[in-house]
Amino acid sequence: MVNVTGSDRITLGRLGKVHGIKGWLRLYSYTDPALNIIEYRRFFTTLGQQHAELVMDQVQEQGSKLIAHFKGYDDPESAQRLVGAELQIEAGELPELENEEFYWHQLIGLTVTNSEGQLLGNVDRLLETGANDVLVVKATATSIDKHERLIPYLQGTVVKRVDLERGNIEVEWDADYLL
Repeated sequence: MVNVTGSDRITLGRLGKVHGIKGWLRLYSYTDPALNIIEYRRFFTTLGQQHAELVMDQVQEQGSKLIAHFKGYDDPESAQRLVGAELQIEAGELPELENEEFYWHQLIGLTVTNSEGQLLGNVDRLLETGANDVLVVKATATSIDKHERLIPYLQGTVVKRVDLERGNIEVEWDADYLL
C-alpha cells in the first residue's frame, strides 16, 4: 500500500523509535512488498513546521523488521527528531505500471458508478484483505443514498473500467448490495 498526501508527493513509510547509539531508526514501510522502500534513498518530510529532505544512507533487515540510518543523524539525540516522520517521494519516481494496473493513490477520490449509471460515491480508501483489495466507497451529497460500500477490486468481473482522466470507476455492483 502506498498512501497519497498531495497531488505530487506519495508517502511510502514512517520512522519509528530510535534503534541503538548510532542514530538508526525503525522503518515502517507502506510499500508492498515492504522491502520495496529500499529502492528509494531520498525522501521529503516535515519536521515540526519545517520541510526537510532526508537521505537514507543505510538500511537493513533485522528479523522481520527494517531499520534505517539517515545522513547527518548519527546519534540518538539527533535521530530522535525524526521519530514519527512520514517519508515521501515525488509521485513521478514511482515505476511505470502495466496497462490496467493502478497505484492505490490513483484510485482514491474517484467517483464510483454502477453499470446502471447510479452514483455510489467516491473511493475513500482501499483495504487489503489477502484474497483481493477492496474499495471503500463513501456516499457523497449526490450519490444514490448515504451508505458506505465495500466493493471488491476484481478487474473484469466487478470493476469494469477505470478512467483516470474522467475520474471514474465503473463497477458491476447493484445499489442494494451490502445494505
